[in-house]
Amino acid sequence: MNDRPPPAGFSSVIKLQFEEATATLVRGFIDIGPEHLQPYGIVHGGLYTAAVEEAASYGASAAVRDRGQAVVGVANATEFLRPMGEGRVEVEAVPLHQGRVQQLWEVRITRLPDHALVAIGRLRLQNLSAPPGA
Repeated sequence: MNDRPPPAGFSSVIKLQFEEATATLVRGFIDIGPEHLQPYGIVHGGLYTAAVEEAASYGASAAVRDRGQAVVGVANATEFLRPMGEGRVEVEAVPLHQGRVQQLWEVRITRLPDHALVAIGRLRLQNLSAPPGA
């Protein structure tokens, strides 16, 4: 199933736009603006950490939705590799492990148009029974 969710909640705050969101691939982009920069004029690392959490969570949720489950992130490790001050980054998430209880996703954030890697992260998620009304 390809859910192309509109930016909502925290995704809208960080301006993550999804192009594809399935149980095996999530892809989107962020247009870097002044609101994403730290005082020295480069992207704040929190943006990349948040993008890792958002992208992997959408994919992991799609993977367990048919089982009536939800997910919650339990560990986020994001590495910042290259500074950026403006432009567009692509965010791409793929699962490394999708188990009965937990999932592990890797998220690559690359500068466009040259696809230079600017950050990479891994998010471990716990599969949970979906809360009522979810």
